Amino acid sequence: MELSAPALRCLQSGMAPRPAVRTLLDRGHGIDALKLMARLLPKVYVVAWLCECARDVPLEWNDRAGVALANAWVREPNETHRYAALNFWTADQKRTLGAWLAAASGWSGGSLTPPGAAAVPPPDKMTALAAMAVINKLSMLDSVAFECRREAFIERAIHLLADA
Repeated sequence: MELSAPALRCLQSGMAPRPAVRTLLDRGHGIDALKLMARLLPKVYVVAWLCECARDVPLEWNDRAGVALANAWVREPNETHRYAALNFWTADQKRTLGAWLAAASGWSGGSLTPPGAAAVPPPDKMTALAAMAVINKLSMLDSVAFECRREAFIERAIHLLADA
């Protein structure tokens, strides 16, 4: 999960997911808390969480399109919706918030290649990496301090983690 050395020193061996993320938040390691949570949650939960967070901010049309594709995948996590999201990411050269959100679902499994081509599965951490980009971009859109906004987004989903 590539947590920082100071964050790793805060965690105890065998710590449950929720207390681990809570500990990192409480000790000021917000980025590490985000990394850990994005890797521990099931991918469909990660994408649903990102879509929920995106509802709080005004978005441009292309960002709304990416959210819609990710939401479609959350409702029906099938290859048709995943490929649509993946294609949206590929077509968006600016790497907008909506593209990163679509990438979170597009990289959730399956293959990165088109149907019929030799399968190339995405690395397991790709959804988490996209989630970090989305949360960081969303945190920059608000006039509230970046760290506080990011922590508020993490707080929204912490209950989804196991606490024992």
